[in-house]
Amino acid sequence: MIRLKDLRLLESREALASIPQGKKLINTINAHSFNTAKKDKLFAEALMKGDYLIPDGASIVKACGWVKAKSRPKERIAGWDLFEFEMQRLNESGGRCMFMGSSEKVLELIRRKAAEVYPNIEVVTYSPPYKPVFSDEDNRAIVEAINKTNPDLLWIGMTAPKQEKWTYSHWDELDIHCHVGTIGAVFDFFAGTYKRAPQWWQEHSLEWLYRLVKEPRRMWRRYVLGNPLFLWNVGIEWMGIK
Repeated sequence: MIRLKDLRLLESREALASIPQGKKLINTINAHSFNTAKKDKLFAEALMKGDYLIPDGASIVKACGWVKAKSRPKERIAGWDLFEFEMQRLNESGGRCMFMGSSEKVLELIRRKAAEVYPNIEVVTYSPPYKPVFSDEDNRAIVEAINKTNPDLLWIGMTAPKQEKWTYSHWDELDIHCHVGTIGAVFDFFAGTYKRAPQWWQEHSLEWLYRLVKEPRRMWRRYVLGNPLFLWNVGIEWMGIK
């Protein structure tokens, strides 16, 4: 059972620099993924047993204080923050970055933009089959593609919880030496196929509301139903009810 009290969360953006080099799995968590993990045992395990977990939501930051969690992050650290930090660091030294996930159309836009913004990074991409569940053959092909690339940085983008569960389930098969981040939406942000909320909305912890306003049909269930459910889950934990 996943509980906020037990999560080991990174405390601030500055702490990103403290993550040691080597094969490290970095996941993010927000109110929606916390709700999902309550019902999905493998997803919960993937989040709890990864190497680092980033609080990608002001609600997670505040709730950790309410329940007096072991880790009490000082601020929200978005998946975009992780992406920018890691890409800039790799660009300074030079190296190879792999984007695994999304469509070939999005990946092509990523390759073009990365060539402009991060000229010292060699970008390799892989678009997996678009299906709910991969076959054993699909999984072998993905693992082989990653190992063959031998990246210095690996991004996995297949939306939560699929990306976290896939990476966690195949972690021991990945013969790599780099940081691995599960950052689905960032693929679209960087490619420009989806616009992130303006700065004002981000600074006032209203990025979720911006997404709801922009895509009410797709997002209403996540936020209109999900936000009260998150408060319920936090309240249950705060009261100590199992």
